Amino acid sequence: QVQLVESGGGLVQPGGSLRLSCRASGIIFSRSTVDWYRQAPGKQREPVAAITSGGNTNYADSVKGRFTISRDNARSTVYLQMNNLKPEDTAVYYCTTLARWGQGTQVTVSS
Repeated sequence: QVQLVESGGGLVQPGGSLRLSCRASGIIFSRSTVDWYRQAPGKQREPVAAITSGGNTNYADSVKGRFTISRDNARSTVYLQMNNLKPEDTAVYYCTTLARWGQGTQVTVSS
């Protein structure tokens, strides 16, 4: 059974940083592409970043240069380092792989 558990969200001031984690179980993690999505109140869920099994990455234009996705296959974990956070980054952040989703972690950027 595939399980994804996100953590690391919280309240941060504009310009601050957070690192989100997504730990997977029940899959051969090293072979999986993993994506981060986010959903702000009243808006559709949108892609944020992705990392392939080979380590290739892709980012939404809105986060390029500020967010970095990485993976640690030994820990079956994908990270999303978020720097220079803005109020518009406020959302619930989800990781997904193999059509499975985690429960999400709330990120709030506010002064």
